[in-house]
Amino acid sequence: MSRYSIEQKFRSVAAFLIILILLPYVVSVFVNGADVVKEDGSSSLYVKVKVPAAEEADEVTEMEWTEYLAGILAREMPKSCKDEALKAQAVLVRTQLYAELENSEDKILTAEYLNREEMQKKWGLQDAETNYEKCIRAVERTDDTVLMYGDAYAWTPFHQSSSGMTRSAAEVLGTEDYPYVTVRECPQDKESENEIQVFTFTYQEIQNLCRDFLVAAPDGEQAEQGYTFTDFEIKSYDSAGYVSELRIGDTVCTGDQFRDALSLPSSAFALSEGENKDEGKAESTMKITTTGNGHGLGMSLWTADKMAGEGKTFKEILSFFFEGTELRNDIPETEIF
Repeated sequence: MSRYSIEQKFRSVAAFLIILILLPYVVSVFVNGADVVKEDGSSSLYVKVKVPAAEEADEVTEMEWTEYLAGILAREMPKSCKDEALKAQAVLVRTQLYAELENSEDKILTAEYLNREEMQKKWGLQDAETNYEKCIRAVERTDDTVLMYGDAYAWTPFHQSSSGMTRSAAEVLGTEDYPYVTVRECPQDKESENEIQVFTFTYQEIQNLCRDFLVAAPDGEQAEQGYTFTDFEIKSYDSAGYVSELRIGDTVCTGDQFRDALSLPSSAFALSEGENKDEGKAESTMKITTTGNGHGLGMSLWTADKMAGEGKTFKEILSFFFEGTELRNDIPETEIF
């Protein structure tokens, strides 16, 4: 056999071996598109994500799925959060994203997240790495688990802390579609950070901030004349102690509308006459005292963390806040991505 024939045979054998080595990758790319194959042979899924605070509405990047979920957890949860509470939160976030992908034509996810640099700014270099790994573990150890209600993804809202009780979706939204989002007693929320906060506004500031729905009142002239404390009346509360209806002059709005307009942390609030906002000025003010942080629906992150500290698992935590739902981890990725 000539030297040329030996070299040609060697090249053929080498090419055959390369094909064998690359075959799993080729098959994976053919089946999964842009998925990346890890060293252990598993596929790392990438998703399209809207860039946070992007100037262009259509500015999109691609992120590894686990990294994205971990970034959302890092944005929402404090670094002291216990593992089981973080895992419960991972399930809620994953459920929300699956529901968003199911109903999205472009498959672009919009939930805000922290990247590694932002985590370092939030926690410092050393803590950022520890907390990042903690978030990654929470995502991986919940093993693609989502929360289902019947054959549909459950609605999985959450908030930092309640007023002492979470709210009923039926009361807040006026629908019976989410019977599992109901009142849950969370007495430990009373001990949460910034549970009680006090804000002071001039009546002119309130009028300006609420103008969008005040000008729609039957008597628009009163809105132009200005308000005093007697023009404000809390007409009703829901069963968790959040303001359901608030009268401002001739306008009746929801407590959530008022909260959003004034950027208050909660719609569980009380009103009282305040002192002058600036010394030497005669402009009168109103004092607003809020209880809790967030909309009060679904899972309280503070109580979830306390439950984890008492030895509750993430499954027990989710069962408490979303009674009647089912945990599943058998949803085929091909139905979602």
